[in-house]
Amino acid sequence: MSQRSHYKLIGNRNFMDNAKRTALACMLGLTSLSALAQDSATAGKIQDALELEYRTESELTRDRNRNPAGALAFMGLRDDMSVFEFGPGGGWYTKILAPVLKEKGQLAIGYKKEWLDEISELEEAPELSEVRRVALDMDWNSELYAFEFNDIEFKSKDLDLFLNIREYHNLHGEERSEFNDAVYAALKPGGTYVVIDHTRRHMQEDNFENRRREDPVTVLVEIQESGFELVKSSDMFYRLDDSLEYEVGRRSVSGNTDRFFFVFKKPE
Repeated sequence: MSQRSHYKLIGNRNFMDNAKRTALACMLGLTSLSALAQDSATAGKIQDALELEYRTESELTRDRNRNPAGALAFMGLRDDMSVFEFGPGGGWYTKILAPVLKEKGQLAIGYKKEWLDEISELEEAPELSEVRRVALDMDWNSELYAFEFNDIEFKSKDLDLFLNIREYHNLHGEERSEFNDAVYAALKPGGTYVVIDHTRRHMQEDNFENRRREDPVTVLVEIQESGFELVKSSDMFYRLDDSLEYEVGRRSVSGNTDRFFFVFKKPE
């Protein structure tokens, strides 16, 4: 076979492979659009929440990187779900979730009481009036850069969805499996466990630069050991220009970190 014919054959093969991938993508796209169309009410509520006046300019700026509408759709959020948000931080997700779930669902936020008190002013907004606060028996270990729990109890049963967003890296030692076991106990059969976190290079030893990053392979193993099944993962937070070398707060990477996005299910 001539070199020219060889290249032509490879080109045809690549064309066929690309065509197959395109067809598959279209099929998946139609499926996704169909699924979203079936729950247009939730999608509409999410969009309305994103436009609420109580969202600050800095929160709005983060939307482009965090893609809340896309992320919540991928999680499978519905407006009638019982949802637990662990580690609400400054309330970025809380402000979006609360109005979506207010009428038909339920939102609980869990953290140390003093940390929840720091965002207590959010409760003054009518959109957040139905949010349930769960004070967890936990603290911060400044030597380990990790949470410490005296007892991991989320005070919730039959949850539809548990969110652990950019907090898994703060779990340490045996408490990681204890935390996942507690999530398993809090979810109803068929319930969903979502984990998003900053990516660490696989099998890299701990150092100052990666202390707020997490090895996705380790996360996959640990969570499945607690009985969960991996349903799907998304690359929507893949960032090519994050070399995984630097601490997530450094100026060169802050707001543009590579993050893994896993959706697990408690078996029915």
